[in-house]
Amino acid sequence: MGKIFEPKFFSLLKSGISKEQLVSDIFAGIVVGIVALPLAIAFGVASGVSPEKGIITAVIAGFLISFLGGSRVQIGGPTGAFIVIVYAIVEKYGIDGLIISTVMSGIILVIFGLLRLGTLLKYFPHPLIVGFTSGIAVVIFSTQIKDALGLNIEKLPSEFFEKWVVYFSNVQESNLFAIAITIATILITLYSKKITTKIPGSFFAIIFVTLFVQVANIEVTTIESFFGEIHSDINFVIPSFDFSNLHMYIAPALTIALLGGVESLLSAVVADGMIGANHRSNTELIAQGIANIVTPFFGGIPATGAIARTATNVKNGGRTPIAGMVHAITLLLIMLVFASYAKLIPMACLAGILIVVSYNMSEWRSFVSILRGSPFDIIVLLSTFLLTVFVDLTVAIEIGVVLSSLLFMKRMADIGITAPIGVDSDVLEDYSNLPDGISVYEISGPLFFASAKQYSEVIKNIGLKNKILIIRMRHVPFVDSTALHNFEETIKTLQKSGVKLLLSGVNSSVLQDLKKYKITSLIGEENILDSFDKALKHAKEVIVTLP
Repeated sequence: MGKIFEPKFFSLLKSGISKEQLVSDIFAGIVVGIVALPLAIAFGVASGVSPEKGIITAVIAGFLISFLGGSRVQIGGPTGAFIVIVYAIVEKYGIDGLIISTVMSGIILVIFGLLRLGTLLKYFPHPLIVGFTSGIAVVIFSTQIKDALGLNIEKLPSEFFEKWVVYFSNVQESNLFAIAITIATILITLYSKKITTKIPGSFFAIIFVTLFVQVANIEVTTIESFFGEIHSDINFVIPSFDFSNLHMYIAPALTIALLGGVESLLSAVVADGMIGANHRSNTELIAQGIANIVTPFFGGIPATGAIARTATNVKNGGRTPIAGMVHAITLLLIMLVFASYAKLIPMACLAGILIVVSYNMSEWRSFVSILRGSPFDIIVLLSTFLLTVFVDLTVAIEIGVVLSSLLFMKRMADIGITAPIGVDSDVLEDYSNLPDGISVYEISGPLFFASAKQYSEVIKNIGLKNKILIIRMRHVPFVDSTALHNFEETIKTLQKSGVKLLLSGVNSSVLQDLKKYKITSLIGEENILDSFDKALKHAKEVIVTLP
């Protein structure tokens, strides 16, 4: 199939893995396995399935994603983004419907990978991603209020407004012990990092809170009282379904595939930035697909790359897929040995963990930042956010993509796409006489969501080979928030490597956007010049002062 589809694990085996790195990966995998335990249980419960299904997903899908994936350090498993989707599918189609939808989504992901659509991520604008991620965070938070307050409500409405009406009408029946447990869990999760950053606070919270509840004999709802026993065995399950009804599962399957693909590739990109590597996006999609085809038959739920657990892996020294496989094996051993104790975890404790997860997912800083930007980005952001919360995630993504495309066309129609008067865009510039250490890159055309990633990669590759990089922007009519987000990350990467960045020919509209996103202060206003000649002169003055 060629190197483009070869799993990273196989490539690294050919090149060799040192004993020191092997030990480091095993340690990182054990730590991530411990970290993943409370999250796997919490995601399973919040998705409307039994707790062990979350652990099974982390074990089977986690192993397959690391073994077959295109990233060195990706950790796979259930994630908060799927809670809303899984809950809705289970409520509408039952467990069999969830199995069928997940398997179909896996097939779609494999097809995406084989068709080399791994770069599809660049066509998802930043406001759209922030919009539906923030929307999912709000929905997750709203689903946890029942357990956080200890309310005894048999059936919650699925609609957002109706759910909160039920909460307010039952708030007088809140359990003070449950509220105290929720608050304690949140505080431990947030502040334990002052003691250690190796293991996230959710693990400490679940241990200490569960022990305290059992020792003090506090009467609150636990996993056992809600779900019964947690089974430690893994069984093969074949769903019953009618082929004539297969069309019903296309929409939920496509939603799982799109969200899983976007989240896994986002996680892989973040990981690349942390370790200075490059993942194989198409291989990653194929691995995610295979994991989602196999896992449901053993009782699992949809899985994807998990950004937080992947970051934990990197911080603990994981640098090869071995860490991800060890994480899965660690979880399996924990499940086989300690499953009977997990049933004692209070539901309010899981609610506290998920409230923190929803806060971290909310991306409120990015949300606020986009609200300060272009009206076009604001429309995409708010539309996607509101549709996610009040309608449906599938609808939100579909409308968000279409709306982004239409608004882009409108923006291009408003400004025109011709070169500025007096500028001959066909004249080739001669940069052969540039001093050593200075390089020039020119961006022509709008810097928007479809081109942002490509431009960022090129700028990074050119910049890292030089001491000073001049970016000419005379032909850039506008930038959107996706481009600004990618541009900011690229600038930070270059600056960490000691590369100085200069901008030239920035028009007033683009300059205003750069200021709103505080990119001018990141680069330094003295390094943003109105002409290339001034930028080159400044670069020559600066380079003699650099080491």
